[in-house]
Parts: sequence; structure tokens; C-alpha cells
Amino acid sequence: MMQTLTYKILRQHLAEGELKPGTPIGIKMDQTLTQDATGTTAFLLFELMGTARVQTALSVCYVDHNLAQFGPENHNDHLYLQTISAKTGVYYSRPGNGICHQVHLERFGRPGATLLGSDSHTPTAGGLGMLAIGAGGLDVAVAMGGGPFYLTCPKVIGVELTGKLQDWVSSKDLILKLLSILTTKGNVGHVMEYFGPGVQHLTVPQRAVVTNMGAELGVTSSIFPSDERTREFLEAQDREEVYMTLNADPNASYDRVIKINLGSLEPMAACPSSPDNVAPIRELEGHKVNQVVIGSCTNSSFSDLMIAAEILRGRRIDPMVELGISPGSRQVLEMMADNGALSSLIASGARILEAGCGPCIGQGFSPASGTVTLRTFNRNFAGRTGTKGDQAYLVSPETAAASAIMGEITDPRNLKNLVGIRYPKIKLPENYSIDDSMIQSPAPADKASKVEVLRGPTIVVPESPSPLPADLKGQVLLTCGDKVTTDHIMPAGQFLKHRSNVPEYSKYVFNSFNEEGKPTFAERAKALKSRHIAGIVVAGESYGQGSSREHAALCPVYLGVRAVIAKSIERIHRANLINFCIVPIEFENKADYDRISQDDQIEIAGLLDAIRAEDTVVVNDKTAGFSFTGRLELSARDREILLAGGLLAYTHKKATRH
Repeated sequence: MMQTLTYKILRQHLAEGELKPGTPIGIKMDQTLTQDATGTTAFLLFELMGTARVQTALSVCYVDHNLAQFGPENHNDHLYLQTISAKTGVYYSRPGNGICHQVHLERFGRPGATLLGSDSHTPTAGGLGMLAIGAGGLDVAVAMGGGPFYLTCPKVIGVELTGKLQDWVSSKDLILKLLSILTTKGNVGHVMEYFGPGVQHLTVPQRAVVTNMGAELGVTSSIFPSDERTREFLEAQDREEVYMTLNADPNASYDRVIKINLGSLEPMAACPSSPDNVAPIRELEGHKVNQVVIGSCTNSSFSDLMIAAEILRGRRIDPMVELGISPGSRQVLEMMADNGALSSLIASGARILEAGCGPCIGQGFSPASGTVTLRTFNRNFAGRTGTKGDQAYLVSPETAAASAIMGEITDPRNLKNLVGIRYPKIKLPENYSIDDSMIQSPAPADKASKVEVLRGPTIVVPESPSPLPADLKGQVLLTCGDKVTTDHIMPAGQFLKHRSNVPEYSKYVFNSFNEEGKPTFAERAKALKSRHIAGIVVAGESYGQGSSREHAALCPVYLGVRAVIAKSIERIHRANLINFCIVPIEFENKADYDRISQDDQIEIAGLLDAIRAEDTVVVNDKTAGFSFTGRLELSARDREILLAGGLLAYTHKKATRH
């Protein structure tokens, strides 16, 4: 049987189950990554598991999210992560070394390996031929301890690439084209696999842009073959020894094939406020722009920033435009400083930001009210910039730089006629600057006991969820629509510093839904919890899309939320709900969603019995006076986790049995 590349890697790492699409499987993880916004909780949970040292071939902890350090919280987290990493056998990438996905691509990723990361954009490493998957921090903690990662065996969507990108057209335009076709919902349980003659014309950094934003499709992962372009990149990073040729078998069978001629693509943008709201730049030209930001884990490679620097060389940005440059790694920043490109950017009027996530997660550089911001990022969910009512467009570095010069959305193909700028041809370096001095190696196992773990007072060990009741009596705390993201559930930006303190962070659950002068979601939830009434959230399609942040389950369960009833729930968030003992229920008849209102009294008789053995559950809306059927799409392991009281309790229970 001709195999896809995805299934070749899955077969080599299969620990439990059968490689049959739609069935549950467990796979062995070679590598893990965490970052500081999710990593503190992941390590606290890892410690609760009682495993002294990580059992993976490689685990890396990055600090790239909380770098602003307003107050002691962020630095408390950094010191904890630095010392717990040293003690447990994990490499530690210090603040300023760069964004986890960019640095991992440069220094650690390898073809054919598996990678699990507590960040939804972990599939970036698929640009190197890795099977890289984003997950919640508790799942990553289990993988760090040597346990398999459990998922639904995926279907594989093949993307056959032919042709070659035209000048001024970017691989960002390729993934935006795919988002216009597949949208951000309905793709759960799939992997995107790229093949065809067009692949050879895309460099590893270009491929990484595509696999990074594959997260916005809602798929499990995205992957490119490992070929001569891969070897060239690894050789330039002085890591050629990890290279291997990997590709799908000829005539491999895909569940669906999408054919794209790279030469037919044009500059595109994701318009406010969803990555799948895509339009050609030529249709948007003329919209006034007041802010442009180039960077994030999507478009912050050496080649991406060099394109922008060459377009801006010898020119000034429009006087009404703010331009921010967010390098992906210290390697990129140092190389641009050495070759003079950094000077070109500074001379153009750009502001150079730290090598970190920054504006992408609302950590500074928020746009002014009522203005347009162009960003080379991966998400433009409403309010994600830190500005309410923001108008954020996602574009390529070429479009971003062109628009910064002109002061309005500009098709970069028109720059030659407008201001005489020819397309800059950027060649990848034959040798990247290698300096790993900001990556701390862990203490040897025989010296780990001597490492003192620093735990600041703002770091609070998460509570374990209480067991589910046999019969659930609850109240609807919130009804919300389609595409509610984990940003909506747990805001980032100014609140991100509270990630290591669940009691504090939980005050901001569903903050964007709170109304001035009325009790907040958190206040209403705690009031119900004090009366032993469960909180219930009712939602539309694609609930929980976006970031992997497990706090979108961890904080609600702390407040007493025990069930989510939705038209559909995204993969990572569904797993996080189960891990923290919140029951994910989907409407069998989606029309029933419209019959439920906030504050309705809900009863689910025989909930535990249904979790044990049923695929459906009867939900009784006592206020509205009707009952409806909800689907329980649970694997045998999911059922055991919910019955045990969450993944941590399940892991302890399983360990004691052995």
C-alpha cells in the first residue's frame, strides 16, 4: 500500500491503537517544547506527576511570550522555568533568544521526528519534515514523562503544488489561499501534507510559514517532505547530520487532494477579524494604514526580514505609519546587524522590537482606536491586538513593507511603477550565524538533586478538579456564537502575566463578554459554585479555536464550569476540556442551540453512566421546558479520564495500577 509521509512517521512512532482514520491512537514523542505562557503550568503539572527527569530524546523550554515584565510575575516565572528545566533535564532558551518555533526550526528540529508543543503553532516544524503537533500543557507534561500522546488517527489532505511563486508573491499567500478554500472550521482530525513539483521551489523558511498557519485551518498538523532544500537549510545551520530524505510514496492515497499552481497566486490578505476572511490585495488597495508590524513566529525568518529591509532600503515610511519589526530569533537579529540590513530598517523609521511574540499576543504595539494595522502574523481575532474594535489585516512581508512606504494598503507588484522599487532577490545564507550561548543545557542527572528550584510567590500550584457528579445540575452561564476562540475565553495581553496563578487569572474568564456595571462571568460562576450548582457554557460552531492555552479549560473548571455544549469543538480545546474534567457535549440537532438562553437551569441525569458507556446524553432544559440529545464523542481513554476526575488523576491512578 502506498503511504503518505504522515502515515510513514505515525507508523514508526505508533505506541497504541491501529492506523485507521477516525480511531484513537497513541504515538511516542521524540521531542517536546514549552513556552513561558504555558510552560509554567506544564512544569508544575509535570512535578505533580512525580517524574524526576524527562524521558524524551529532547525537551526544550523557551521564554518568548511574557517579556515585558510589568511587575514581578514574569521574571518569577522565568527563574522557575530556568531552574526546573536544569533539574528535570530540559534545555532552556533564555529571554531574548527568540520565538520557540523559529529557534526550534533553526537549532533542534529534525526530519522524521515527532514533536509535541504546548503552543498551537508547534506544526511550524513541519516545514522540516517533522510531524509536529500542538497540545495543552498537561498533555505535553505527560509526553515529557515518557507517556504517549493520544489523538484521533487523522485523515490526510494532500496539497499538490506545481509551478513557482511569482515575484512579490509569498508563501504567506499560499496559506491564505488555502484558508479561503478550507476556512478555519470543519478540518478537525486532518493533517495537511504538501507534495508535487512545486515543493522544490519553496525554501524551508517559506514552508514553515505555511505549516505555521496551518494551525488556523484547525488541522492536527501540516508537513512538507524532507528534500534537498531541507538538507541545504540544515547544512547552513551546521546540523546536516540530522538530515534524511523523506517523502510520500508515489501515488500515495489522500482523503482529498487540493491542486494549487504557485504561479497563479497573487498577494492576499486576511481581513478583520478572522484568518479565513481572505481577499486579494488588489481589491483592498487604497485603505489608509496607520500601523504595520513585521515578524511573529509566522514571518520573522532571516529571509522574511531581509525582504522587508531591501524594500525599505534608502526610503522612509509614510509619516502617519508606525512600523514595528519583531525578529524571530537572536540569530536573525545578529545577522541583520552584521550585514547592515538592521541599519536600513532603522533608517526607514522602523522600531525594532524584542525577539519574541510581543504584538502577536497583544503584548504591546496595540494600534490606535479606529485605525488599520497590517501584520505578518497568523491570527487577527477581534481584540487580539489589545485594542477593542481593532481592524487587523494579515499580510506578507512584501505587502507590509510596501504599505508602510505608501501609507495605504498597497499591492507590492505596483511598487516599481509607484516608486521605482524592483523585486529584491533574497538568497538564503550558505552559513547562518551559530551562537547557542543563550540556550542553557540541563544539569547532568547525577547533579540534578543539587539544583535549587526558584518558586516566586506569584506561582501557584493548580488545583485538581473535583470528580464529576453522577447527575449534573447546572445553569447556563453564557451562550456564545460561532468561532469563539481561546483568546475570547482567556485573554492574553495585559492579563497574560497571571498564567502561573489560576485563582488570579480566572477572574478574567470570558472577559470580552462582560458588560460594564454587571457581574462578571467569574463572579457569576463563583456564586453558582458556592451553591454547588455547575456552570455550563453553550456555544456555536468551532468553539475553542486558536491558541492551545489550557487555561481556557483550567480556569473555567476552577470557577465550577463542568460542561460545554456546542455545535462543534476544536481538537486541542476538546482535549483540554477532557483533561481538566469538563464534559464536551455537541448538539445532535444544531437547531436546539437557538432554544437555550443564559441562566437556563439544566439537568443531565445519569451523566456518569452516559460517560461510561453511551455515545449520547439527554439534556433537560428545565427553564425552557424541553429536552434534547447531546453527542459524547469520547474514546475509551477519554471516558476513563473524565471518570477519574481529569488527566492528572487518571495518570496517578494508572501509575498505581502498575
